[in-house]
Amino acid sequence: MNTITTVAFDADDTLWRNEEIFTHAQQRFFDLLTPYHDEDYIKSHLEKVQIDNISHFGYGIKGFTLSMIETAIGLTEGRINGYEIHQIIQLAKEMLKAPVEILDGVHDALASLKGKVQLMIITKGDLLDQEGKVARSKLAKYFDFIEVVSDKNPKTYSDLLDRYQIQKTEFLMIGNSLKSDILPVLDIGSNAIHVPYHSTWVHEQVDSKTLQNYDILEAKGMSRAMDLLLETYKFKGN
Repeated sequence: MNTITTVAFDADDTLWRNEEIFTHAQQRFFDLLTPYHDEDYIKSHLEKVQIDNISHFGYGIKGFTLSMIETAIGLTEGRINGYEIHQIIQLAKEMLKAPVEILDGVHDALASLKGKVQLMIITKGDLLDQEGKVARSKLAKYFDFIEVVSDKNPKTYSDLLDRYQIQKTEFLMIGNSLKSDILPVLDIGSNAIHVPYHSTWVHEQVDSKTLQNYDILEAKGMSRAMDLLLETYKFKGN
């Protein structure tokens, strides 16, 4: 039974709802472009542009907006007009101002852990956007450290643990994305609990063959994640 001194949480779709904001925005974008192409074709093209643009613009609403604009220009062969581009920009502003809806069990989980372990948020995306969501969520009071990173891979986690002088075996990550929150943490010898969300962006999905190489703790909901944490690990001093 490993002793845990630091528990980190992903933010989007782990602490609060996020995917619905993107899904709703995408649908409005599809509606804008359906005079030119059918929805499935627009969706597949947008997904490809988003993935191609991650290395340029990173994750988050701003990168998503630039990908929508690029997709709109490409699929309309430049016929989309300035007013329609303005609609896409306004859509992005609405996304950035969307209310932060905390997921069930999160407040109780954080309150139960506060004071027992160090608590962190490790989230990827645009710095200004993520900081704004943390502020609007009113969850910052629970956390000792908040990190917004450009990507989540084994090096990202190793560098963070080195910076905070956290032993890898004493670190545990809780998140909804197998690709970003779970597998890279297990790869460095740390601990993780997967709390699935009902929908996952295609770029965050992992094939079943890859998953065969991992022993993953999975909890349906944050309350169950806390039960699993207490059943599987111990805290220093307990």
